[in-house]
Amino acid sequence: MTVTPLGIPRRLLEFTLDGEPVRAPEGSTILDVCRAVGKDIPTLCEGDTLTPKNACRVCVVEVEGSRTLVPACSRKAEAGMEVRTGTERARHSRKVVLELLASSVDLSTTPRVAEWLKEYEAKPDRFGPDAARVNEEPRVDNDLYVRDYGKCILCYKCVDACGDQWQNTFAISVAGRGFDARVAVEHDAPLPDSACVYCGNCIEVCPTGALSFTSEFDMRAAGTWDESRQTRTTTVCAYCGVGCNLTLHVQDNEIVKVTSPHDNPVTHGNLCIKGRFGYQHVQNRD
Repeated sequence: MTVTPLGIPRRLLEFTLDGEPVRAPEGSTILDVCRAVGKDIPTLCEGDTLTPKNACRVCVVEVEGSRTLVPACSRKAEAGMEVRTGTERARHSRKVVLELLASSVDLSTTPRVAEWLKEYEAKPDRFGPDAARVNEEPRVDNDLYVRDYGKCILCYKCVDACGDQWQNTFAISVAGRGFDARVAVEHDAPLPDSACVYCGNCIEVCPTGALSFTSEFDMRAAGTWDESRQTRTTTVCAYCGVGCNLTLHVQDNEIVKVTSPHDNPVTHGNLCIKGRFGYQHVQNRD
C-alpha cells in the first residue's frame, strides 16, 4: 500500500487569473498557479529545488495595482489579486528580454528558447553585428565537467546550489560588474585548485548548458549527442546507504550522464561526486 504524506493543510486563496476565478493554496506563486491551470509562462532562472532569484525576468506578468511588471516565479498569490499573463506589455517585455539574452550569449542548448523566440517574434539579430557578446572559450580544466560561460545568463542557480541552499561549499560566486560579470571560483583559479567538491549539483540546475558533463560536451562537439536516442532509467545509488536516486541517461549502450529526480524526498535532485560521476566502472570493457 502506498502512503501519501498529507503535510500541513494550507488555506485556499481566491483570485482572478486572466479574467477567470482560480483557487490556490496559500504560499503558491503566480507561476505555480499558472502551471496548475495549464498556462505556459516562459522562465529560465526558476528552479523547482531553489528559491527564485528573479534574475532572468522572462516570466513577468501584470498585476492590477502594481506599478511595474512582476516576476511570476517569486510573487506569491494573494486573495483578491487580479493577474494578467498575456497582455501586450508583458509579451513585449518578454520579447525584449529574450532578444537581449540571445544576442549576448549562446542559447543553442537552452530548452524551449527557440520556441519562445518564435512565439514572441523576438529578433536578437536586430542589434546588429556589433552587439556586445560573451565570447569565451569553454573551460576544460578537469575530467568531469566543462564550464562554458559563453552560454551563461547569470541566473545564479549554480551559485545558490553550491551555497547555502544545498551544498554549502561556497566554491563559486559572481565576480566582476556589468557585462563583465561572470560566475567564478576564488581568484578565478582552475577548478582543481578551488574549493569545488565536484558534486555536480550546479550542473543539475543550470538551465542553458553552460555547465555540462565532459561526456555530453565532447559528444555535442562530435555531433553524436542525441537525446531522442537516449533512455532514462532511475535506480538507487549503491555507493552508500543514504538511498539517493540516480537517473542514468544511456545512449548506444553507454551511460552518458547522471541526473537525480527533483521530487525524490532524499536527494531533491542533489548528489555527491560518487553518485553523479562515479559510473565509469559500470561500462568498463577491459
